[in-house]
Amino acid sequence: MSWEIVLFNSVQNLVSLENLNEDLLKPIDFDKVLKSKFVNIKKSENHNEIIGKDFSVEFFNDEELVSNKMLSIYGENGLFELIRIAKEENWQIYDSGIEKMLNLEKPEENGYGNFRQYLKNILSTE
Repeated sequence: MSWEIVLFNSVQNLVSLENLNEDLLKPIDFDKVLKSKFVNIKKSENHNEIIGKDFSVEFFNDEELVSNKMLSIYGENGLFELIRIAKEENWQIYDSGIEKMLNLEKPEENGYGNFRQYLKNILSTE
């Protein structure tokens, strides 16, 4: 089961999506940046899968510049790699599982533990 996050390129410090000012979002080519940061990428038409040590990250190509990008993560290491890139690129990350922005300076406070608990609950009810 994947864990969905959204990357944002904004000059606004996003505390929550409720305070999002769309005028401060800056469209960029996330695909180009992501593809330049990883060497092992499996491509199939519009779909990309970054394959790393104990993780994978999936995303679809955008046909134009965008200010946000949804990614599916499999494995906690994927989050830490994306946090590293987000810090380099001055991006912000929204975690759809906990419905809040991630603290890039304190990744241990982020939602992976919550995601694992959610996954455990889902699997135990099946």
